[in-house]
Amino acid sequence: MTTKELRQKSVEYRKKILKYIVKAKAGHTGGSLSCTDILNVLYNEIMNVSPANFASPDRDRYIQSKGHTVEALFVVLADAGFFPEKDLETLCQYQSHYIGHPTRKVNGVEQNTGALGHGLPIAVGTALAGKLDQKNYKVYTLMGDGEMPEGSNWEAALTAAHYKLDNLCAIVDKNTLQITASTADVCNTDPLDDKWKSFGWAVKEVDGNDVAALAEVLKGLPFEAGKPSVLIAHTTKGKGVSYMENVLKWHHGVPSAEEYEQAIKELDESLSAI
Repeated sequence: MTTKELRQKSVEYRKKILKYIVKAKAGHTGGSLSCTDILNVLYNEIMNVSPANFASPDRDRYIQSKGHTVEALFVVLADAGFFPEKDLETLCQYQSHYIGHPTRKVNGVEQNTGALGHGLPIAVGTALAGKLDQKNYKVYTLMGDGEMPEGSNWEAALTAAHYKLDNLCAIVDKNTLQITASTADVCNTDPLDDKWKSFGWAVKEVDGNDVAALAEVLKGLPFEAGKPSVLIAHTTKGKGVSYMENVLKWHHGVPSAEEYEQAIKELDESLSAI
């Protein structure tokens, strides 16, 4: 895709994320909007995974550690053809597989996630299996900066560096807010880049809401031969909707009818400006 097409795709994804959250009357709005561009670039530019090859042992793997922002993942998977988009009409309804966290009952989802700090350990095991099986697939995991204090992440980070898993890329959606306050106030993990480097990872940083910058840096994997890669993506929580951006209550806020109308208007205006 061209950069323009990717930007347009991100806006359409954000509109759909809001549509289904409003219909469900539930969802993690701010974090889904912050990671939209990352998922867009991964599925449309970077990863070798599709409905056609999802059963292949050679496919790339994506694991969403920050599983609470599943609305963004569902919208992107539907667009990629893993299931009909109309299925999302049942989001968070009784007996629907489309619940508030990723589940393997949904086509295209690799692993059940949601308990923060589990995605990276799973990704490390998957990447290690790829090395042992002499496969060329890559493993990607998306983490939130709010889960960085979890000890399981750092055990996994040590293991990944020890086994030289340069087929692994962790992406940290660093939007600086979590459910109760800023990440700096809850448990400050900065300087995050130095911590990852000290654990033996190759580190890069990027504007996580810039699709062109994301595509450029992710096409350069691994960042260093023999080391796992981590991309610290600086994003804006609630990206694309003025009254949501960097506002704590939109961690899992659901827009009213009037707020939804305003959000769609703003997104349509940004679409016409691309």
